Amino acid sequence: MTTKIDGAMLSRMVIHGAACINAEKQGVNELNVFPVPDGDTGTNMSLTIAAASTELKKKKPATAGEAAAVTASALLRGARGNSGVILSLLFRGFSKAVKEKETIDGRDFAIALDFGVAAAYKAVMKPAEGTILTVSRLSARRAAEAARENDELEFILEEALKEGHLALAETVNQNPVLKKAGVVDAGGKGFLIILQGMLDELRGESMPEDEATQVQEKADFATLTDEEITFTFDTVFIVRKTGKAIEPFRAYLNSIGDSLVIGEDDEAFKVHVHTDIPGAALTEAQKYGTLELAKIENMRTQYEDMAAGRAPQSTDDLDMEESAVTAEPAAPAHAAPEKKYGFVSVCAGAGLEAVFTDLGVDALVGGGQTMNPSTEDILKAVNATPAEIVYVLPNNKNIIMAAEQCVRLCEDKQVVVLPTKTVPQGIAAMLAVDPEAQEGENTAAMTEAIARVHTSQITYAARNSDFDGFQITEGDYLALAESQLFGTDKDLVTLLEKLAQAEHQQNAEFINIFYGEDVTEEDAQIAVKIFQNACPGAEVSLLPGGQPVYYYMISAE
Repeated sequence: MTTKIDGAMLSRMVIHGAACINAEKQGVNELNVFPVPDGDTGTNMSLTIAAASTELKKKKPATAGEAAAVTASALLRGARGNSGVILSLLFRGFSKAVKEKETIDGRDFAIALDFGVAAAYKAVMKPAEGTILTVSRLSARRAAEAARENDELEFILEEALKEGHLALAETVNQNPVLKKAGVVDAGGKGFLIILQGMLDELRGESMPEDEATQVQEKADFATLTDEEITFTFDTVFIVRKTGKAIEPFRAYLNSIGDSLVIGEDDEAFKVHVHTDIPGAALTEAQKYGTLELAKIENMRTQYEDMAAGRAPQSTDDLDMEESAVTAEPAAPAHAAPEKKYGFVSVCAGAGLEAVFTDLGVDALVGGGQTMNPSTEDILKAVNATPAEIVYVLPNNKNIIMAAEQCVRLCEDKQVVVLPTKTVPQGIAAMLAVDPEAQEGENTAAMTEAIARVHTSQITYAARNSDFDGFQITEGDYLALAESQLFGTDKDLVTLLEKLAQAEHQQNAEFINIFYGEDVTEEDAQIAVKIFQNACPGAEVSLLPGGQPVYYYMISAE
């Protein structure tokens, strides 16, 4: 058995763990009992530790302390969702325990696990039992006991995993929601998958293959003849998702070209297609997200170059020329303070972005439900905001913890994270800002404004579920009130009518309805009439939000 590991082995263990959670992320996602479309625990944990995997492959740290530090730093910046943040905290504590060590043995590893648990518990304001915290704590406790019995690392990890699985099985009895659904905690499951991957690497077992489709980067001209080139342009591009299903786009691309391959993850999709009209493909792509990168090459002229014995010209040549001119990559934007207050808001949808911009938000971070941005995404926006004090509005309960990590990461600005759980809360907070007030006064006023807003949302069921007394079928419409399930129906109008009769709408003076990207203005006007008829004492306003996932976001004050 292995007694000590260095930086190279610890790096491989983390990379193996990342591959395992990536391979099993959908199974972890399906443990989420609330049936709304969600960023999901497995996806968030996979994307979080993938950031560490990428850095470790790039930096190849020599010592165990260096490998742990690289892992912790990358996880912190790449953390997504509450589960991703807690995972980063576990590795942050682990890193502190081994930071000066060239190699670590089983006892060191057990101590480091315990440091990780302490860091996670310290950072979570209200630790709940039956979560990843419970599973990691009991795993670490057993690791410490095992280290006194046998200091071989493989033995200690085996024992930690055995105890972890017992703790995971018990989570179903520690959380009433899990008990009702009959499932274990998703975060705890994800943690054990990563830990198992680390043990598998120690044992020399094969790493899971990357499930992502590998998109061809460029055409293989050596295998082609001029007659076989049906379409002229080899076109590759990357699009950042906005949540809209891309199947119609796939059908469109098949209609204008061939050799189509689309690879995707939870944030973006990458397209390779041969077509005569690459501009049309790129234009159509922008209906499904934000175009980030594109490469277009003429296969006929490249084939002619090869046939004549010349090296075919490629957009890669432009990359080489550009790198020769620009020796150093541009540093990320880091704006010096020019004013007292600045604001960063997370949201998705052109209409909502316009609202926040009009209210004075300096930087927008794309994301929300199904698209939890990382700490690094939020930090970049904070750094680019030219203010002494930067308020961050996460606008989603699963983004708050990731945003809070920016407080200690930002070196030259004071960061204040307001715990906005919905977009309407974020809008209400911005309406309460007084540029002349002191920071404490502004924070208090914005916090009070958040408390006055009641948010309702209508989305769809992502899976079949028996939840909180509701028999839910995939595709049903769901109404949420303050993120709690209010009702479900197969008819959207019926559900809107029920929601309009709810107490918070009935007592409101102002009701704002933001309609999503999949709702026409004509249908949205029907929703307005429903609320006007049901709430005659309220002023009802309609605004195009353009948000994905949610057909309607409704604020009542």
